[in-house]
Amino acid sequence: MELIRGLHNLRPRHRGCVTTIGAFDGVHHGHRAVLQRLIDKGGEMGLPTTVVVFEPLPKEFFAPQQAPARLMSFREKFKALKALGIDRILRIRFNETLREMDGGEFVRKVFVEGLGAKHIIIGDDLRFGRDRGGNFELLRKFGLEKGFTVEATETLTIDDERVSSTRIRKALEDIDFDLANTLLGRPFSISGKVIVGKQLGRQLGAPTANMELHRLRSPLSGVFAVDAVIDAETVHGIANVGTRPTVGDGLKAILEVHLLDFDRDIYGKNIEVIFRTKIRDEKKFDSIDNLKQQIHEDFETGRRYFASVS
Repeated sequence: MELIRGLHNLRPRHRGCVTTIGAFDGVHHGHRAVLQRLIDKGGEMGLPTTVVVFEPLPKEFFAPQQAPARLMSFREKFKALKALGIDRILRIRFNETLREMDGGEFVRKVFVEGLGAKHIIIGDDLRFGRDRGGNFELLRKFGLEKGFTVEATETLTIDDERVSSTRIRKALEDIDFDLANTLLGRPFSISGKVIVGKQLGRQLGAPTANMELHRLRSPLSGVFAVDAVIDAETVHGIANVGTRPTVGDGLKAILEVHLLDFDRDIYGKNIEVIFRTKIRDEKKFDSIDNLKQQIHEDFETGRRYFASVS
């Protein structure tokens, strides 16, 4: 799959495609219905598929501290779209210039002049351009003038409610992993590269793999029993997602994973952390000794959980 980094990197060979646009945060069941329709249409028309996304997401640009927590980093999204069989991703930087672009100008620059789109598929709730003025009717009007067709996909529902990233975030907030996983179509996980941390876990007798989140906030917070997938091997572990209030600065969210009965160097490796159940909330301890004691109690709680489900 090809990643096109910005409108300025579009070339003549990128013109002529079937395309869609959206955040696709989580690449959940609803997204996959749109994407599968895109792939099917590309096959019918003999054209490549192009997915248009923004970085940062518009809500992150307008109000970064209030923006919803991402279900996926861009890297995770790229891998998910590639696995589905999408041909190209056009990643557009959301900035002041794009913010001021009205819906009509956006259609002209992206879909007409940039991609030379032949068919556009959108979710039924899509809005784009300044003041969210762009919609299906605007696209349809341009299509009649410029020679492309447009279709809107119907909302996908599960248990009579719309499948959405917002609903998945609420399920994760409620620690309803069964619902979140049903809506996603797979277990909720966070993937990333293991980086060198401050080695505090090792000093506490609990060495951890520290991972870059590549997002402003995590949709989860607390201590969890997890499975970590490393080089196709699954290892049980205990993960802390949060700001480490006892030893951290309380600002930047991080993910730390202690792998149970595991002692190998995995620095620099990409691992996937699959969340199974919550053990407790994150909290600040009065002393390092109390934190150390709690960490080892968490390990035992995790071992009992994995023994109960094995």
